[in-house]
Amino acid sequence: AVGVGVGLGAVILVSLLVWRPAFLAVVLAAVLVGVVELSRALGAGGFRPPMTPLLIGSAAMLGLAWTRGATGLVVAFLVTVLAVLLWRLADGPDDYFPDAASGVLVALYVPFLAGFAVLLLVPDDGATRVVAFIATVVASDVGGYAVGVLAGKHQMAPSISPKKSWEGMAGSIGTCVVVASAILVPALGAPWWAGLVFGPAIAVTATIGDLGESLIKRDLGIKDMGALLPGHGGLMDRLDSLLPCAAVSWLLLAVL
Repeated sequence: AVGVGVGLGAVILVSLLVWRPAFLAVVLAAVLVGVVELSRALGAGGFRPPMTPLLIGSAAMLGLAWTRGATGLVVAFLVTVLAVLLWRLADGPDDYFPDAASGVLVALYVPFLAGFAVLLLVPDDGATRVVAFIATVVASDVGGYAVGVLAGKHQMAPSISPKKSWEGMAGSIGTCVVVASAILVPALGAPWWAGLVFGPAIAVTATIGDLGESLIKRDLGIKDMGALLPGHGGLMDRLDSLLPCAAVSWLLLAVL
């Protein structure tokens, strides 16, 4: 698990430092895999999200986010939703609503939220913004795990994720504040207090993202979204925290 995590981090850092558009390719590959994993997982619950318009729409969302900004991302998402609704019509009325709704969920959850990571990359200091976003999310996972293992006593959501504790949440927030402050202030010229805002926001969002995916998996009766990454499960099991945090990071960094 540690080796896979380090390998993924190395791929991200190299793509950012060598040539920024390379990171766009990394995000696109991750999104396409994530769409397939989530769609197949939903299939275990009897849902059939239309795969073809989702894959094409994913590429369109990320491409337009890079070339046209937030407006391009939103327009591509809306067109993808329309394509999902129309594509599913060909299979008739049986189970139309759950299949179409699951397709909209996939489009929103994976490529649309990932599009905000691309929006973070667009400015001249975009590579630094992406590093700040990812490093803070990683800090949330590491801090929450470490403190939770050492001092976790009060469960946060036992019916969804029994291992998560309020003590671990405190560890996530503290670690995020330290890491965010260490990057935002010297590298992006943010005010001294930026980490005190950005850190807790990312810690809370990452935890909600993790719990949200855990809730989906419990509802579907599966342990992991896939088996692509040894020690981690599927790629979606690593994207669950990053995806919602990308949107929050984009918004907060635009303000800070």
